[in-house]
Amino acid sequence: MKYLCLANYRPADMAAMSPADRQALVSQCPARDAELKATGQLRLSASLGSDKDVIRLEPRGGRTQVTDGPFVETKELVGGFFMIEAASREEAIRLASLHPAATLGEQAGWRIEMHPVGFFEQYFEKDAGQETKA
Repeated sequence: MKYLCLANYRPADMAAMSPADRQALVSQCPARDAELKATGQLRLSASLGSDKDVIRLEPRGGRTQVTDGPFVETKELVGGFFMIEAASREEAIRLASLHPAATLGEQAGWRIEMHPVGFFEQYFEKDAGQETKA
């Protein structure tokens, strides 16, 4: 089973940290990330850009309404995401626990949200404008 894991944080708490404390926190991440990658069960991993660049699309009157961020009502943001593949829920929890947001950054409101994936298709660009499924 695949799990999409969202690495969340609280921007206000992150901003309240001193630059030195923030750097000390993030400097611990590469070793933890490497441990998760070494399991062979990490399928993808990414960090997200600034919340100032977020775009929201939602249906309004039969059309798509586009709203630029940031969204002030958001107290927690997704800072990154990763996907793991595990044989059981317990194994998935063990794997996700290797991610830095599950063990570090309490002062920044870091946390992991795990979502079981029901439908999954992966696409690769083959030639100009053509896609193939994996």
